[in-house]
Amino acid sequence: MVKYVNTKPRHLESKLQQACVRWFKIQYPKETIFAIPNGGKRNALEAKIMKGEGVLAGVSDLFIMKPSKNYSGFFIEMKIGKGKLSEYQKEFLTIAKSKGYKTAICYSFDDFAKEVNNYLN
Repeated sequence: MVKYVNTKPRHLESKLQQACVRWFKIQYPKETIFAIPNGGKRNALEAKIMKGEGVLAGVSDLFIMKPSKNYSGFFIEMKIGKGKLSEYQKEFLTIAKSKGYKTAICYSFDDFAKEVNNYLN
């Protein structure tokens, strides 16, 4: 289990995601996982530029670029504590599932490891 001491609440999800990605790269060195950095505060100009570049509200935090079983790939939304999905995130996960992608919401390192192991094994 990963413990966080003296960490601001807004950074806990980031710390969890970082730990999960480190673990993934050790466990599955030949596979590809990447972050989709949609979140964060941006000024109006940056937001406009990013939207023009194709940023889409609600896209999950992580993607595993490997087909497995009946899925085309795996989108993972990271949450911490009692974190709730936004309406955009709910909509994205619904669309991703309808297009043949595995999706999961992970609230802990153990959730993440279990979901990834089930998907890749």
